[in-house]
Amino acid sequence: MNWEPWTGCYPVSDGCSYCYFYGPFSKRFGQNTIKKTGDFDKPVAMNAKGAPKIPSGKIVATCFGSDFFIAEADEWRAQAWAMIRQRPDLDFLILTKRIDRFPISLPADWGAGYDNVNIGCTVENQALADKRLPLFLSYPIKRRFVACGPLLGPIDLSPWLHGINHVTVGGETSRAARVCDYDWVLDLRAQCERAGLTFWFKNTGSLFRRGGVDVKVNPYKQSSLAKELGIDIKGDVRLF
Repeated sequence: MNWEPWTGCYPVSDGCSYCYFYGPFSKRFGQNTIKKTGDFDKPVAMNAKGAPKIPSGKIVATCFGSDFFIAEADEWRAQAWAMIRQRPDLDFLILTKRIDRFPISLPADWGAGYDNVNIGCTVENQALADKRLPLFLSYPIKRRFVACGPLLGPIDLSPWLHGINHVTVGGETSRAARVCDYDWVLDLRAQCERAGLTFWFKNTGSLFRRGGVDVKVNPYKQSSLAKELGIDIKGDVRLF
């Protein structure tokens, strides 16, 4: 289940260059004006029968078509937090490349974090892992995950895995995609296995290197190919 309270975005790091949503080869290229959507109140909205539009127990991917912590949405975020607080029966996933804005974006009653909120920090390469993850671990969050996507190089997450619940990995989806090397993916999996974490290989990306051979993968087959490789580490973490 998705909830897009606002739309529009713009690049903040290398992983944004060929964004599948707003990049130069997408239908939404240039849509960098941040706007509220018609689904802004979706978590608390009711259907014609008087039941919640989002049934109890759902996992809600929140603002994946923008960034929950983008500065242009500051005036609406308090309302969004209020709706999240009203639905403790839902698990909200919030993924961001703007983790540095986390402390100034919190509701007054955040405390150690909401029980129904999973915060994910995106890292695309080692430089961004080194920059973002120390900040990520310094903030009060009850449930954390790291998304290595698009994976643009080998990453050593081991210094920070003690404070993480889960790791997701995926390649870049674009006509101009940079390579996702399976060796990098397997190394991240090994790191998670040693740390006792769950791991999800979400997708191969459009240019997948395996055994030294680069293969172009159809966007509609990237997730299924990743799944067929059978390297996920499953557990109790409720993500997607």
